[in-house]
Amino acid sequence: MRVAALPGYGRPAAGQDLRPRALAERVLACSGDAARVVLAGHSASCQVVAHAAALAPGRVRGLVLVGPTTDPRAASWPRLAGRWLRTAAHETPRQAPALARQYHRTTLRTMARAMDAARHDRIDRTLTGVDGRLLVVRGRHDRICRADWGGSLVDPAAGGRLVTLPAGGHMVPHTHGGLVAPVVDALVGEAGA
Repeated sequence: MRVAALPGYGRPAAGQDLRPRALAERVLACSGDAARVVLAGHSASCQVVAHAAALAPGRVRGLVLVGPTTDPRAASWPRLAGRWLRTAAHETPRQAPALARQYHRTTLRTMARAMDAARHDRIDRTLTGVDGRLLVVRGRHDRICRADWGGSLVDPAAGGRLVTLPAGGHMVPHTHGGLVAPVVDALVGEAGA
């Protein structure tokens, strides 16, 4: 497994292009010459891996989108902030120190630029050109990726599915990794990657 720490998503990005499609090119470069891959993203990075799948249809065998953003109904800053606040009430405070370090390293300015680029990017439209298995995972209390939004992204006839975990909010990879890992492993096995 390889992890790509992207500008705006773990690294500062002074003057760099933070549009999801531009970052997707970096993800594909990080995956090297791997013939068949499953890409996973969390939150706004879901747009990045969706674009990577659209750019390299023969290489990407599956996508895992954990808490994908942004529902077009909540693309404005006030609506996005409202959903974030409703979700934050269900998050565990123990993740705060790690998130504070990541936010400090990335810088709030860079994070705001990345989120601004992501909130204008229609992942639902990007996914229409993507083949391969699609898994959307969300925590039961995730108000950023509501169940109706997550479900609208998958096509069950094409093998896509929505999994709502029995616990957690938006940050389930950090807070409930033990619940996320088995569903991701199952998709990787199904995709033969």
